[in-house]
Amino acid sequence: MKTNAMALSACVLTLGLAGCGASFEGSGSKDAASAESLALRLDDPWAQEMPAPVAVNSQLSLTDGVYTGWGKGMEGPITVTLLVDGGHISCLEITQEGESQSRGGYEAIRDGKYATMIEAVQGSEIDAIAGATITTAGVRQAVDDALAQSEAAAQTQSVAAAE
Repeated sequence: MKTNAMALSACVLTLGLAGCGASFEGSGSKDAASAESLALRLDDPWAQEMPAPVAVNSQLSLTDGVYTGWGKGMEGPITVTLLVDGGHISCLEITQEGESQSRGGYEAIRDGKYATMIEAVQGSEIDAIAGATITTAGVRQAVDDALAQSEAAAQTQSVAAAE
């Protein structure tokens, strides 16, 4: 009788604890390695085709060249390097210093989502990325800074040509 009760208790305990075991999903683990590992195995359900680049805002008078703008991110500065060539803006590089993997914008910078959006809208009017509101604002600020440098160069050339 005692043996049967102990065996039954062991089975109940084993089954009860089996439900508490950590699994990949639902374990509460939010480390970057687990998230990246999961991301590598699943298709991105939010992936979408970006529209073809449109002409630069006609109100901007830009000078061809490479310009690097600065913006403030969640944990540090964000820089955006733009190439202006024949009125077309291309995003060469976006870097961040101090943004951690736990922030939503880290992956968007690393994966090129911001660069794709900048090229699609030909400016800083990009959509915010969920969980990365401050990083998105920093990227917008950096793009505006780089475009302001290009506009200043255009004004300098106009003044020099007028003289």
